Amino acid sequence: MTGTTAEATMNATTTETTAVDELLRAVRAGTHGRVPELVADLDGAARKTALARLTELRKEVRGWGWDRWDEQRKVRHALRVAGAGCHTGPAAAATWIAARDLSDWGDTTLDGLLRVLADREPSWLANVAQRLAERPSVAEDEYRLVHALVVRSGCPVPTTEAYLRGWTRSLTNRRLVDLLRDDPQTPVLLPHVLALTDMPDRLTWTVGPEQPTHWPTALKTLADEGMLDRAVLVDGCVSRLLRGGRPRDLRFPLTLLRLLGTTDEERRSRIPDWLGMAADAPSPVAGYAQEVLAELALDGGLAVPELAEMSGAVLFRSEKKLVRAQLTLLGKVLRRERGAAAELLPVVADAFGHEDTTVQERALALVARHLKDVQDERVRQEVAGAAELLSPVHRAAAAELFGSAALADDAPYVEVLPPVPERRPVAPAAESLAELMEDLVALVRRPYDSMEEFERALDGVVRHARRDREALTALVRETFADTYGFVHGDHVSSGSQGLLTVLAALAGKVGVSRLDAARRRPGGTPSCAHEALTRSIDARVWEVAWLLATAAPVPFLLATPTDHTGSVDPSVLVERLRAYRAAGVDPLPLDMAQALLRVRKADPRAAAAASEAEALGTGAGGRLARWLTADESLAPGLRFLERGRDRSSGRWWLADRLVVAVRERRAIRDEFPPAFQWLGGSPTEIPRRCGGYHWSGLRPLWPGILPDDRETLAAWLLPTLAGGAEWEERDAAWGLTALAEADGPVGPAVHLALAVGLGCRHVEDRLTAVDALLVLASRGELDPSLLAARLAGLVADGTVKPNRLADAARTAAATGAYGTVREVLLGLLPSVLAAPKPVRGAGELLAVAAECVERSGGCGQEVAGLAEVAARRGATQLVTQARRLAAALGRWTGGTPSGAAPEELSAATSTPASGATSTPASDAPSTPAAEAATEAE
Repeated sequence: MTGTTAEATMNATTTETTAVDELLRAVRAGTHGRVPELVADLDGAARKTALARLTELRKEVRGWGWDRWDEQRKVRHALRVAGAGCHTGPAAAATWIAARDLSDWGDTTLDGLLRVLADREPSWLANVAQRLAERPSVAEDEYRLVHALVVRSGCPVPTTEAYLRGWTRSLTNRRLVDLLRDDPQTPVLLPHVLALTDMPDRLTWTVGPEQPTHWPTALKTLADEGMLDRAVLVDGCVSRLLRGGRPRDLRFPLTLLRLLGTTDEERRSRIPDWLGMAADAPSPVAGYAQEVLAELALDGGLAVPELAEMSGAVLFRSEKKLVRAQLTLLGKVLRRERGAAAELLPVVADAFGHEDTTVQERALALVARHLKDVQDERVRQEVAGAAELLSPVHRAAAAELFGSAALADDAPYVEVLPPVPERRPVAPAAESLAELMEDLVALVRRPYDSMEEFERALDGVVRHARRDREALTALVRETFADTYGFVHGDHVSSGSQGLLTVLAALAGKVGVSRLDAARRRPGGTPSCAHEALTRSIDARVWEVAWLLATAAPVPFLLATPTDHTGSVDPSVLVERLRAYRAAGVDPLPLDMAQALLRVRKADPRAAAAASEAEALGTGAGGRLARWLTADESLAPGLRFLERGRDRSSGRWWLADRLVVAVRERRAIRDEFPPAFQWLGGSPTEIPRRCGGYHWSGLRPLWPGILPDDRETLAAWLLPTLAGGAEWEERDAAWGLTALAEADGPVGPAVHLALAVGLGCRHVEDRLTAVDALLVLASRGELDPSLLAARLAGLVADGTVKPNRLADAARTAAATGAYGTVREVLLGLLPSVLAAPKPVRGAGELLAVAAECVERSGGCGQEVAGLAEVAARRGATQLVTQARRLAAALGRWTGGTPSGAAPEELSAATSTPASGATSTPASDAPSTPAAEAATEAE
């Protein structure tokens, strides 16, 4: 009996082993279609055994190289199916299925997984389905798998964001409404879809409502049929719009809400919601809320206090369309309810401070027409006090309207510019190894956020290698053991891996010969600006890596900056060279070259430092003395090629036309290492636009190469700045702050870079350019006529759009720099007005120029072509603002610009009716302001 039992056990074990081996052979062969039937033959113990072997095979497959990619993919598919079938716990099975190294981002394994899990209990399948629904990579990309498990288990439909996205992606049929109608999940999932912060792509596609894939139309159809609860959809749309977000994500709920419409009860019950949208939502949403509230106000469903609250918020917005519509609404309400004037006119007066003077004019006209209806003297004084916000062009009329001369401002104009930025000292290198390792780890995780951090860490490595090489090496090996750039440092030369290459060299992971060859790499002419700037940084990193690999470190680096601009104090550099002489070491060639390019010649102590450097009696000291006393600048020349036109748009691309003519300088070509010799010049002019893509991770380090010669630096940064601006990239103006705060002369290159920045698409980039303009002005280095000439060329070739430039100019002027902006715009406008075709946005430039002249003076100045534009018939913004500027310049007397025939002109600049407080509206004289008020009502 015992023998029989043992034999049976042996046979069972043999059978089990054979079945497991067969499964493993199928998995190794990548035949995942056979796996379900092979797993079905295994009992619990055999599946446990198979799972252990599958786990070992999974580890093995991870280590396969790219040459076995196709084989690896097939084995992973089979592993996924087999492991899912061998796991007995739902949590472990879900983890195995969702593993990144096993997923195939498609439905390749769908059939196999469903077959291998077919015998599981519904509760077990429900558990797995819910866990997979919480995994974004699976629930969205493999929605069909999760949905099938939900259907088989009968569990509640998951409502995770990933599952919702997968559901919307699965509805690809052109008859969307039929798919939604036939899917029982639709009523459950749609309210959750509406609540998503980031709307799925299919819901935001801009297809017309007549298209069968238009989601809002499909949902409106189902709501009309009664399948979807219309009230739930309306509630979801309003809630999502209230939360705000990107216009892209609000497009779907707004379109759906417009299609569904709102009842009187829904509009009245949600007045606080509409008020919130009108105040803070993006323009399309605010416009819709304004429409709803306007209907309520005109139907008597919106109380006067609520209308005042709405108006205060809308009139504060910058969108002219919304502001004008609100003034029109207020005019209608005031004409119907004259008793509301005391509560509404102070709100109207808020528009006196709007940036658009035509809006100011409409608001002033509205006040002039209805101020007679206000009996409360305190309210009248409040409205009169707000008139101080008006542009000077309207102040005289406002003073006459309110019967007060208090608005007359006899104080002389004073230009307000920001203080000159102070230089911030760079913190010394880390004193302790622990602090140094923190700096290095931070730099590896977020490479080179600033030049200061990079230079401080590089200097710290050199200093600590000198003090205790063994301790530093041990810590580096422990900290970066799993970092690719450290483990494979021999294959990396730039970016964050550049610093890791230094550490890899310290640990002996990079060959000395390779490092020596890299630091001595021939110079030659760079093919583009990116290569030239990066080459200098890269070569210096290789030099430090070579130094550490040869176990002969210098005490510290000479080129480590002393302030945030990247420059080096001349007296500090002399002391560093003195320490080198005491230590008996020679400077590293690239480090010395970079130190010379960074030393501040503009420092008042530069002459004394030169004498001290000469007294050192060393070759390096002599080089520093000669460098500090040389008057030569690297300042290159700029010119533009007659090419670079885009065939489709006809535009002249600045980055394709820009040519930098580098001046020849023998000292650099003879004494500097190859990586810096491109700065020494060449008799050939070289375009600085490259045809390839360059990773921009080193960009924050580029300004630190030439902080003492910003005109040269600007020339080498211009291709990147111009390309970013023309392609409308974010952070295109990143280098302007460094240019404004650096040392050296300011010439054509800096002004061209500034002009490009002022016309960038994104507001944050224009703000960076405005800051740079104000810094240059505060330092007395801005040449308004040169900047105007650069802007004229960029506007003419389409690089800078006038409306964007006007926004930047308005922002700069609002800080108090009206005189600076005036000089720039008055220099620019003649070329804009003389263009063969009307320049779109020219009216906005004229408006800003007029504002600046009105506030800062400038009477007597001439602008070529202005009188002719002002003499045109009509009331377009261009003509209106031309007349306003002409009047501000004193070139328009009695409604006639000097030199123009009276019959060619329309009436003088708009002026509200005098005595409007006591003259009935019906008897008021016909003036542009009164006409504007009539139009508003």
